[in-house]
Amino acid sequence: MTPRPVAVYTEIDDTDLTTGVAMLEQHGFEVRTLNTRDASEIVADAADAQVLLVGYADVTREMIEAMPKLRLVALMSMGFNNVDIEAADEHGVWVTNVPGAATEEVATHALALLLAVARQFDFYTRSATAVPDEWNSRAVDAPPRLSEKTLGIVGLGKIGRKLAEIARPLFGAVIGYDPLLPENEQTARMLDELGVRRTGLDEVRRASDVLSLHVPLTPETEQLIDADFIEGMPQGAILVNVSRGALIDPHAVASAVRSGRLFGAGLDVLEFEPPEAGHPLLDVDGVVLTPHVAYYSERTDAEYVRIQAQNAVSLLTEGRPDSPVNSPTLSL
Repeated sequence: MTPRPVAVYTEIDDTDLTTGVAMLEQHGFEVRTLNTRDASEIVADAADAQVLLVGYADVTREMIEAMPKLRLVALMSMGFNNVDIEAADEHGVWVTNVPGAATEEVATHALALLLAVARQFDFYTRSATAVPDEWNSRAVDAPPRLSEKTLGIVGLGKIGRKLAEIARPLFGAVIGYDPLLPENEQTARMLDELGVRRTGLDEVRRASDVLSLHVPLTPETEQLIDADFIEGMPQGAILVNVSRGALIDPHAVASAVRSGRLFGAGLDVLEFEPPEAGHPLLDVDGVVLTPHVAYYSERTDAEYVRIQAQNAVSLLTEGRPDSPVNSPTLSL
């Protein structure tokens, strides 16, 4: 008998994998579920795996080379910086993500964060108490009027464009930067319909009263928002990040919020999660922090699992996964 292909989930966390497991087993996979991000444990229990289904575990070159049968790393996220793509290419391993599954949710969360910061919810929820001297106390700085402000979006992919669509009525202007978006009439027409003026990164930095990040983590974007970048932003600007934590320098952002250089920051991601005690962005007045839940809804909780498993099924049945982020030559 031909042995069944092996598919291994590296971590479960709070995710219900029932539908994904059923889909894989229905198509002939032997499915194993681990509960670890530890590289040595993953390699030990998935040495014969053709498919690795990953949450946030790192997949390094050493791990790929230690799993000679591996043909697919299926991620449960849009970002893929936790996988060594170069090593995957070299060893004929596909890497897939879940594009579009949570576009609405992430864009809505970005809008919610920027509104929470602009309207100073962190301060005013604390001042809404039964203590007479605290009720209706005012923050040092008054909230901005967004209709007089400019929203800048770094990254005009699906999520960045969705944010522009839902936020445009609130702002005086929306500008955006994306070096990967084609320069053609179709793109220009699309952005014009969204009310987005495309410009360079330097102008986005100088003109954005609210700056929202929607780019993948790459060597070029790592710590894009550092002290020098912040110095070039408008006084009292707001920063929003729902993409990857390492896009910002946490010490620089915390310092800028504390000093008033930034009005505040709305963040759903940190470089390391959960953060260690004493992380610079914890308990900072003016920082609204959520625990990497921008993608989460009753719809996406199931859709992420389905898309991740479907990539494995498509590789098995069609020879190619549905949403690859690389182009190796070997197949299952």
